[in-house]
Amino acid sequence: MKYVLAGASGFLGKALTRDLVADGHQVVRLVRRTPTAPDEVRWDPARGDLDPGALGEPDVLVNLAGANIGRPWTPTYRRTIRESRVSTTSTLARVATQLDRRPVVITQSGIGGYGKDLGDQILTEDTPLGDGFLADVVHLWEGALEPAQQAGSRVAALRTGVVLDRKAPAFQLLTLPFRLGLGGRLGPGTQYFPTVSLTDWLRAVRHVAEHDTLTGPINVALPTPPTNAEFTKALATALHRPALLPVPAVLMKTALGEFAWELLGSKRALPTRLQSTNFTFHHPTITPTIQAALT
Repeated sequence: MKYVLAGASGFLGKALTRDLVADGHQVVRLVRRTPTAPDEVRWDPARGDLDPGALGEPDVLVNLAGANIGRPWTPTYRRTIRESRVSTTSTLARVATQLDRRPVVITQSGIGGYGKDLGDQILTEDTPLGDGFLADVVHLWEGALEPAQQAGSRVAALRTGVVLDRKAPAFQLLTLPFRLGLGGRLGPGTQYFPTVSLTDWLRAVRHVAEHDTLTGPINVALPTPPTNAEFTKALATALHRPALLPVPAVLMKTALGEFAWELLGSKRALPTRLQSTNFTFHHPTITPTIQAALT
């Protein structure tokens, strides 16, 4: 298959490119500079510029682009978070309508769209989006797929938990306190913390690309979601480090502002649609997921 990939320079983009190429698929990487390799095509999503003719006849368009949410959410940076996702998705969706053959269009999305703190509530793809900044972003982000859908493309939005891998920036930050002997649960520890291994995330992307019945939002997270306390215990055990220093919720809210809810809020999201199409997880629980990430 031929994939066009936005966000190819990021951690997930590099991993997906390697995985696809290793299996014989063709990957075209969208870049915002002058191309330096035959598999690169220049685009400017802020202006909506992408030449459909430069893409040939792709089977799948994948958008993994988006500004890092782990920075303070100032009014200016909120706009950056939103526009970096919506402009890239809308540009790909518009181009999909101009191609001779309608490709599948897949965008990364976020479980944060369900809201800040949902307690024990089970979250499936049929659960309505919630309130808050990230929920508003997800609404616009996924809504940007609509032109492609109306033109006949199959579209999907991957509502992904934290992808765990030793090279993933988020996982490196999560493990650092433990490596220093300062690890502990975050806040109460009872909040559900959706995660997934890199291996299963890569498999999920390709599963969605190849299964014609999968459309709309797709939760990509462990079928047995851990609480933060369970995640902490498994991580400490795998690293052979103590987990004795819980981080108070009030301290996290003071230091991180609204972003703290991404770590303190409970999101018990289940991958209902993936499993309905016989997708099986190589790492279905948190312990093997962490072990895979560390190796």
